[in-house]
This record gives sequence, structure tokens and C-alpha cells, in this order.
Amino acid sequence: TGNGVFRPLIRATNVFLIFKNSFLCLNVSSIMLQEAKCAYIIIIMAVYWCTEVIPLAVTSLMPVVFFPLLGVQSSKSVCLQYLNDTNMLFVGGLIVAISVEQWNLHKRIALRVLLILGVKPALLMLGFMIVTAFLSMWISNTATTAMMVPIVQAVLDQMDNTEYDVTVMEQGTGQTNTVIELEEKNASDPTSVHVISNGQVPDDPRSSEEKKMRKRICKGMTLCVCYAASIGGTATLTGTGPNMVLKGQMNQLYPNNNDIVNFASWFGFAFPNMILMLVLAWLWLQCSFMGLNFKKSWGCGTERTAKEKAAYNVLKAEMKKLGPISYAEFNVLLMFVLLVLLWFSRHPGFVKGWATRLFPEGEKYITDSAPAVFIALLLFILPANKPKFIGWSPSMSDPEQTEEDIKKPFLSAPLLDWNVVQRKMPWSIVLLLGGGFALADASANSGLSAWLGHQMTPLGSIPPWAIATVLSLIIAVFTECTSNVATATLFLPVFSSMAASVKIHPLYVMLPGTLSASFAFMLPVATPPNAIVFSYGHIRVLDMVRSGIVMNIIGVFCVTLAINTWGRPMFELDTFPAWANSTTNQ
Repeated sequence: TGNGVFRPLIRATNVFLIFKNSFLCLNVSSIMLQEAKCAYIIIIMAVYWCTEVIPLAVTSLMPVVFFPLLGVQSSKSVCLQYLNDTNMLFVGGLIVAISVEQWNLHKRIALRVLLILGVKPALLMLGFMIVTAFLSMWISNTATTAMMVPIVQAVLDQMDNTEYDVTVMEQGTGQTNTVIELEEKNASDPTSVHVISNGQVPDDPRSSEEKKMRKRICKGMTLCVCYAASIGGTATLTGTGPNMVLKGQMNQLYPNNNDIVNFASWFGFAFPNMILMLVLAWLWLQCSFMGLNFKKSWGCGTERTAKEKAAYNVLKAEMKKLGPISYAEFNVLLMFVLLVLLWFSRHPGFVKGWATRLFPEGEKYITDSAPAVFIALLLFILPANKPKFIGWSPSMSDPEQTEEDIKKPFLSAPLLDWNVVQRKMPWSIVLLLGGGFALADASANSGLSAWLGHQMTPLGSIPPWAIATVLSLIIAVFTECTSNVATATLFLPVFSSMAASVKIHPLYVMLPGTLSASFAFMLPVATPPNAIVFSYGHIRVLDMVRSGIVMNIIGVFCVTLAINTWGRPMFELDTFPAWANSTTNQ
């Protein structure tokens, strides 16, 4: 009720702030320098993004209005940024992800992997994490979590029910013996448990311990899903929004960067980092919620308990519901594998890719967005059912059946329908990315980036690794209360200017900044996967904060290790590249 009273007041304050800032913009336009005008709009957008006075996507449209009004950039230049090459790559990737969701292919993959890995507590948690991380590499973190948490919930519920049934059975068969044993103990030991006159045994202290343990396992199993979704999204270029922000801003700020950040190079850098983070996160959640009892957790050489059999049966039953793999699922899987192969082989780096071999000057013209949109187009063309060849071989034995079949179209409906895409496509993220690219472009052209760079020259005396680590920590904290994409959008152009001023490779600070923007582990509001897991009611905010602090430290440690080991030779981070130098001089 308190919220209901204050909501109109908050809304009125928001409207007042919006209009006040808008009119202030128009008043100061004549007395400000270009850099200051651009900075002013960025600050207003940063405040709106952090406070969410209006939806994030709507805030992202502000450059279209205010940059032309203030004379920072023309409408034509600003609007071009909203559906550029990077955004088309994102849209193409999302359409493929929607087709995977539409035909439940992600659920089939998840259940198959869980059945292979087994249901011992440690392995079950590892299985949930591996499946969630793998799926969130390709489809949205939110969709992956929304699909995985009900599976986790069903498995946990079944394990609890089975444990209860087993306990009841044991009590039914062994109650007399227990009472006799307790009476004998009572005669010899006055401190032992007393038997109530009606023959009921009071609650065994161990049962309350088991309840606590069950609660902790529930917390660990559900938390592992949202953490694995955030970690998994970092492994591929299209896996999560901040990665796309980096790709777009690299192209924006450094047009001659030789396509240094593409699908293959990002995967080579981020996938090992994801594996390392996933293993450390799993060990931390094991220690935190289950304890490191290897015999109990792994159960090597021991028979499955009733609980484990129940969990296995739930997974088998879910798999059975899906039935055999359909023609549509097979087609979607084929398209998905083809897309990944096209991305990896377009410009592998160590050999000539298909873009160069098959098309003249293909390396110059073809980017990762071309195969993404090509596969997306095929999904709207390929049929969801096998084509029917009735006309060529009619069955004369059953004329009625043949007539019915002849009436059916040769090709069925396609794998994807536009209405489904329109409903499931996160258009807000597309606009958010576009707004970010518009800000980056305006920062570079107005001179704001150069001005920021000059202010940061004193940082040159600090070792680069220290700068990168501190910036990662700042981003990891900031992203807890702001959208991941908005965080990356605001900070990456600043990091770019700083790298230019202290003459270090831009990616040395932009890569850790991008990855850290996905480390939203501490609060339910930090990212949608956390909110989904929190809504199931197993965990409190304090549980998430405690686990999340360590997860943030693990994340920053892994990223610092990655850029100082395999990241250095991969992106030549020890040198200040010519393409970065030429951009700053423009």
C-alpha cells in the first residue's frame, strides 16, 4: 500500500525531471562547446539508465532527438547507428535462437546431457551448470534460465518426495525396534531421548539437520543455474549484449581495426575463460552449499540411492515426453550447426576463410552478420514437415487416403513464423545497442573522446595490469544495479579514450570491461536470470549477496588471468596498434 501511495508522486517527479532536462538542453545549446553538449546528453542518459525513470529502450532513443537539436550530429548520422552491421548480427543470431526455443531443441539437449552425466549431487550440479552455460552461449541467458529452473525444480521436488516416502516406510517397518532400543538406552542412560507415552518417537535431531541440508542443496542447485547462464553468455560474441557493444564500438571508434574482434577470435579468448570460471564457480557453490564430502557428493563405486533414482526417473520421464527427434528439430539443429561453422570458418586467422576463397575481396565486404542473416532467411523458407511426394507415387489401394493427401500442400509451414519472432524478439536490446553506438559515434566526432583521453594522461604511471583489474572491479560493482548493456555502453568509450592517452592496447582494458559487465551475481535485480531464480522462493537476497561477492572476485581474477596469459599473443596486447594511433590523431 505504501508503494501505491508514493507511486503517483514518483511518477510526477520523473516527468518533471525529464522535461526539466529536456528544456535545459535547449537553453544551454548556444553556450556549450561540442564536447560539453555531447557529455551533457550522455550524463542525462546515464542517469535515466541507472534510475529507469523511463524504459531503457526509450532512453536509448534520446540521441535521435537531442544530438541534431544541439548541433552535435545530423539526424542522418545518428539514425544510421541504430541498425548497423553489429545490430544485424545480433538480430540474425536471435532469430536462430528463437527457432531453437520454438522447437524445444534446447530442452532435448539439456535432458540428454543431464542423463549422460548422472545424478550424484556434485555431478547433478555440474550437469545443470554445463547445460545452462552451453545453451546461454547460443540463446538468451533469460530463455535458458526460464527453461532450466523448472527442470531443476522438478528434480528437487521428486528427490524430496522420495526421501519422505523412504522415511515413512522405514518408520513403518522399524518403529517397534526403535522404541525398544530407545527404552533400553533410556534405562541405561538418563540423558538419552525420551519416548512419548503413545509410542511416538520425538523428532530425531538428525532429521532437522537433513532438512537444513536439503534447503542448502536447493539453494545451491537453483543459484548455479543463474550464475552459469551469466558465465555462459560471455563465451560467444552473440551470447550476451555487452559482447555486441564491444564489437560495435570497436568498429565505430577504430574503423581500420582489421576485424580484430570477430566470432572466432572472441570465442578463442572467452571460451577458455568461461570454462575456468565455470569450474571455480562450481567448486565455490559446492563448498558453500554442500560441503566438500567427495565420497557423498561423487559416490564413486556406490549404488544409487532412492533419491538419485527418483531424480534420474524425472529426467527420463521429461525426455520421454519430448518423443523422438522430429523433422523440424533436425532441420533447426542442422541450420544451427551450419551457422556456427560459417562463423568460425569465415576468417579463422591462421588460414584463408571461405569469405576470401569464394568471393573476390570477400574479407573486405563480408562480416559475421552475413551468415547470421542468411541462416535466419533459410529458417523462414525450409518446411517444418517432410515434403510429400504423393503425386509421383499414389497409393491405389486406399483412394480416400490418397485424396486427403493430395489436398495437403507439397510443402508444409516453414520452421519459423514471423509472428513468433515478433513476439519473442527482445527489440528493447536492439534499441539499447543502437543508442550505445550513437553515443560512441558522437563522442568520437564531437571531440569528447579526445578530451577525456587528455584528462587521463596521468594514469600512464600505473602498470597496465593494475588499471585493467581496478576497472574490472568497478564495472562488476556498477553492473549490479544497472543493465549490463547500459554499463558496457557507458564505460567502453571512456576506456577507449584512456587506452589512447596512456598508449596501451585498447582491448587490454575494453576486453575485461566487457566481460565484467556480465558479472551481475549479487542481486536479484541485477539481471533477469537472477530474478527468475529468486522468484522460486528458495533463496534470500542475503544468500545471493554472500555467494555473489565471491563470484565477482572469481570473475575478476579469471579475466585478469586471461588477458595477461593467452589474451596477450592472441590480440597482441603488448603493442599499441597503428589503427588505434591513427584514430586518435584524426
